[in-house]
Amino acid sequence: MAKYLLKRILIGIVTLFVLSSVTFFLMKATPGSPISSEKYKTPEAMQAAIEKYHLDKPVIEQYGIYMNDLLHGNLGESMVSEGRTVAYFIGNGFPVTARVGSIAFVIALIGGISLGTAAALSEKKWISNLCMFVATIGVSIPSFLIAMLLILVFGVTLHVFPFVGLRTPANYVMPVIALSLYPISMISRLTRSSMLEVMKQDYIILARSKGTPYRKVVIKHAIKNAMLPVVTYAGPMFAFLLTGSFVVETIFSIPGLGSTFTSCIMNRDYPVIMGVTIFLGILIITFNLITDVISASIDPRIKLK
Repeated sequence: MAKYLLKRILIGIVTLFVLSSVTFFLMKATPGSPISSEKYKTPEAMQAAIEKYHLDKPVIEQYGIYMNDLLHGNLGESMVSEGRTVAYFIGNGFPVTARVGSIAFVIALIGGISLGTAAALSEKKWISNLCMFVATIGVSIPSFLIAMLLILVFGVTLHVFPFVGLRTPANYVMPVIALSLYPISMISRLTRSSMLEVMKQDYIILARSKGTPYRKVVIKHAIKNAMLPVVTYAGPMFAFLLTGSFVVETIFSIPGLGSTFTSCIMNRDYPVIMGVTIFLGILIITFNLITDVISASIDPRIKLK
């Protein structure tokens, strides 16, 4: 286990190095500059800002300075919001994003497993078809379109839920639905296919032949063994809910990391864009590692090498 963890950590470090390098050069290749005459009224002030952020140096030298700062844990300072560091934006925005994403994660697990189990075990065909129809809808419609439809119907037309910010618990309803519908669909499909496979296994047939109640067979044996594909998907899904919420946050005016990231792209705030990208890369790598470890603990057949 220790050898595997060390190997994955080293791979993660290399991945982050490649990610930070590619992001840096992509930012430098983007037309335009965050240093403009609209913010800096005099040529002297503009020149001082250019020197402060090392924009007067060759790109390779800028890259060396940035990587050196990154190795020392310094993600840099915003070029647009003077005096505010990248860590400040992450520290303020991520808790909000994590709160919405965590709620959506729990709803997705409960809803997806319930739908998938019902579709696999129901003797009534219409129930299975209904569950799969809901799953298909969730996969087919993008989250941002779902968000706009929810606002139009339940916010503007019916006035059921507020849709700006996160001032009350009711504000969470529509963003969470918009974020969780796609994961619910994927989990329900995985659960259904896995449950159908597990219910044909010999140990399930043996348990039922011994007179074990059907409900106990499903809960104690079937669901537990059918959860491996769901667990494998859960780690990347959680990272998706944190990163995929960017557009949804913008639509609902949620002051999270997503809206900050979108605003920084519009303003060409290179340090914040690169810092948030690296931070999200760390999250994805971490959750993938956690998922692998949990999968191995659930299924002894999986060997971590």
